[in-house]
Formats: sequence, structure tokens, C-alpha cells
Amino acid sequence: MLFTISGKHIDITEAIRRHAEEKTSKLPRYYNGINQVEVIIDGQPGGNTSVEVIARGEHSKVFVVTETGEDAYRCIDVAVRKLERQLRRKKGRERNNKHMGSAELG
Repeated sequence: MLFTISGKHIDITEAIRRHAEEKTSKLPRYYNGINQVEVIIDGQPGGNTSVEVIARGEHSKVFVVTETGEDAYRCIDVAVRKLERQLRRKKGRERNNKHMGSAELG
């Protein structure tokens, strides 16, 4: 899985990089087709930090999550949780749709 992290108006420390990589490394557990994760951290005036996580999967599937708050670590955690929920929902829908034809035949 390809992992990319970038910062706008903020310096990305090694600790933030490790934290983001550790959290996003678990995403393929929820959806097997994830092959690229991009984390964009934007330092805004007033001390707020915006974190955007973009997960790209097979067949041009793109999942995007944004979170804004004061602490970059907390924003990364919340954004990854939201993304996990999106991936779980997508995988569940795909599994349910696979067996729809046989239920209608019976």
C-alpha cells in the first residue's frame, strides 16, 4: 500500500508521520481493495488543523474524509475512524449485492 503525507502551512514532524502511517496501515482490514492512502494536514490560522484522508481503491473507488480541530493527532484519529466506517459500509453493501439475485429467484 502506498502511503503519502503532506502538509500545507505546517511542518510534518516524524512523530505525526509515524502516527498517521500507523493508523492508516489498518485500513485494508476493512476493505481489501485499498492500494493508496494520502493524508493532507492543513494548518489554519487561529491554531486549527484540518486533516483530509483520501483512500484510493481498485476500480477507481475513492473515499475522502475531512476533520478539523485543534490537535493534529486527534484529527487523524477521528478521520481514520470515519474512513473505517465508510469502508465497512461499502464492503457490506458489496457483499449484500452479490447474493441479491439468488434470493429473488427463490
